[in-house]
Amino acid sequence: MFQSHETAKSLTWYAARKSIDGQMSHPADSPSWKLLDDKWPEFGNEPRNLRLALSSDGFNPHSSLSSRYSCWPVILVTYNLPPWLCMKRKFMMLTLLISGPKQPGNDIDVYLEPLIDDLKSLWVGIRGVYDAHNGEYFTLRAALMWTINDFPAYGNLSGCVVKGYKACPICGDDTPSHRLKNGHKICYIGHRKWLPINHPYRRQRAAFNGKPEYGIPPEPLTGEEVLHMVENGDRVCWKKKSIFFDLEYWKYLPVRHALDVMHIEKNVCDSIIGTLLEIPGKNKDGIAARLDLLNMGVKTDLQPEYGERRTRLPPGPWNLSRAEKREVCNSFYGMKVPEGYSSNIKNLVSLQDSRLLGLKSHDCHTLMQQLLPVAIRSVLEKPARYAITRLCFFFNAICAKTVDVSNLDKLEEDVVVTLCLLEKYFPPSFFDIMVHLVVHLVREVRLCGPVYFRWMYPFERYMKVLKGYVQNRTRPEGCIAERYIAEEAVEFCTQHLSDVSTVGVPSSQKMRVSKPLSGCTNTEEVLPYIEQHMIHIKTAYPKFRKRTKWLQDKHNSTFIQWLRFKVQSELEEDNHGVSENLRWLAAGPNMAVPLYRSYLIKGIKFNIKAQDDVRTTQNSGVYLLAHTMQVASAKDKNPILSNIGFYGVIQEIWDLDYQKFAIPVFRCDWIDSSGLVVDELGFTLVDLSKIGHRNDQFVLASQVKQIFFVDDPMHRGWSVVLSMPNREYNDVIGDEVLGDVIIECEPFTRGMPNVDTFDELVGELGSQNIRGGCEDIWIE
Repeated sequence: MFQSHETAKSLTWYAARKSIDGQMSHPADSPSWKLLDDKWPEFGNEPRNLRLALSSDGFNPHSSLSSRYSCWPVILVTYNLPPWLCMKRKFMMLTLLISGPKQPGNDIDVYLEPLIDDLKSLWVGIRGVYDAHNGEYFTLRAALMWTINDFPAYGNLSGCVVKGYKACPICGDDTPSHRLKNGHKICYIGHRKWLPINHPYRRQRAAFNGKPEYGIPPEPLTGEEVLHMVENGDRVCWKKKSIFFDLEYWKYLPVRHALDVMHIEKNVCDSIIGTLLEIPGKNKDGIAARLDLLNMGVKTDLQPEYGERRTRLPPGPWNLSRAEKREVCNSFYGMKVPEGYSSNIKNLVSLQDSRLLGLKSHDCHTLMQQLLPVAIRSVLEKPARYAITRLCFFFNAICAKTVDVSNLDKLEEDVVVTLCLLEKYFPPSFFDIMVHLVVHLVREVRLCGPVYFRWMYPFERYMKVLKGYVQNRTRPEGCIAERYIAEEAVEFCTQHLSDVSTVGVPSSQKMRVSKPLSGCTNTEEVLPYIEQHMIHIKTAYPKFRKRTKWLQDKHNSTFIQWLRFKVQSELEEDNHGVSENLRWLAAGPNMAVPLYRSYLIKGIKFNIKAQDDVRTTQNSGVYLLAHTMQVASAKDKNPILSNIGFYGVIQEIWDLDYQKFAIPVFRCDWIDSSGLVVDELGFTLVDLSKIGHRNDQFVLASQVKQIFFVDDPMHRGWSVVLSMPNREYNDVIGDEVLGDVIIECEPFTRGMPNVDTFDELVGELGSQNIRGGCEDIWIE
């Protein structure tokens, strides 16, 4: 890595960047990173020393789904690199390849021994490493910060138990578990322990497990405590001593094995969707679940009633009626999302069976981030609906690319209340270990930084690449090893060739189809002339100098012609200082304007409305935040300048030709203020039929942000506004450029829905557990 001048420079990026107090946008901002710097100053003082993360998981290298072959690559990533590079294919190091056909299981430590030996050597230091950027030799050291795995592999690498009563690796012996006698499995309820000691939920009985809660949350074990336990034979929660403890620094790290948010989010989503739509195999409700409620002495009115041929289950707070199931599925079926946002949601919906099928990890991510709260807006009773919505808001907040440390305590309190609400309105069988692990996610964000550096998405994509290497089915590992080595050699050679792009970092060439003139540059060059023109108008019309709206309207109607004459007069002078861009802007564009149906700007594809009407995607929605005048009425002579958001739909795309450059502009139908509402959850609702601002339809393409509209199932004729994830594809170093490794959506609201009135809506009486207006459930 240090043989390349550019890569060697990027490896010290984190030391030269400007960090913001109270904000975490990189693992370098986290306490885990700073612990290494403080405990071993000689390691932290050299910015070229590497901080690594390890990931391993099994995959089937064959295309046949009937094959149970399991191959386990062990991959390292380097956190010294900028966020837009560190999780890219080029910088993923395939250090080991554990061959199949069976997975290594707990014996994975045997295969990891060579890698651990190398990590020990790197911790001591490798002398004579040449730094191409600084042109000198130095001693290279490296430290492994944590591992990234799904939960079963988490148990194999850490040595902890991930099943049974002590399945939570953070809670350990104090895992809040309960065996369901009829369900024959362990559920993990008891999240009231994490509430404040005087919280009213602690005293409630019937709504939870029939008992008050006086316990306190368990303290996570430190690495030194874990090592002491496994060495002294106290292995109630541990299967073995992890080989990673052979590393000198491992026992001091606050987080040694990271929880994978990707798999947690997917499992939680599958449980919610499966329970609401009663999908076989994923439904957490049933006869056994109702009998377990009866054994616990809670919600006894929901017990099954046996008939001669069928068993009747009264509808609980989590059950949907047949009409509501159809409504949810129709809502998903009618969703059109932007290109590249997700798979086609329509293909995942079975209207005949009223269920969702074939959900992948990223599909579950998009549902939990934005789509599920919209689809359930008109179903369920308010408490149960708000509990699910709060959980979706939590996952939306936890996946932010920049973490505000001051908000983490509030976010942790909110997710505990959310889990307690789910315990009130869902059966105990719903709470498997993946639902319980949600309570620990904020802790890991606080200690390790943003989630997208520690989830499995980039590694799962890379395993798809490794799978594509296999050409010989009898020797899959050999194919992967040979092609990986060949690719590494080619990557190294391309560093010494000009005009050659590499495979490991996605090319941004396709993102440069359009090169619009920067809106910032235009504003800076034209701003002095705007100020001069306003002074000119006030001088020419002294009677109107205090009427802000009249001055602005006059400026808008006369500025272009005034600018043309102004620039022409300055060009006649010597040393005029007029830039070439400003000269062409003042001259005006070519009157022959080409129109486009689609346009690609900064990696984002925009379509006109007519193009979207014949496609399965939606790329015509735009949002503009403008600093403009806000008037109370048509007679308001003293408007207020403020930032106002405008929502619109692209009708035409113009490409204005200024000879030396082209500027794309959109002609949009903007929604009138009377067709804009924000509800109590923070959803922005628009009525697309109410068009306003017809005299000001055009906007620079560089000034808008892409959004999309989803039909609101609660209010017919209205649409919910949803935003696209913030992605930047250019490899330009900057604070706001974080690459396509992030999948982040803007939150609907700044806070969680209020739950203070829920106890008034649903009391403690058991007779109120049956949901009214919903059909009974009959089981053959």
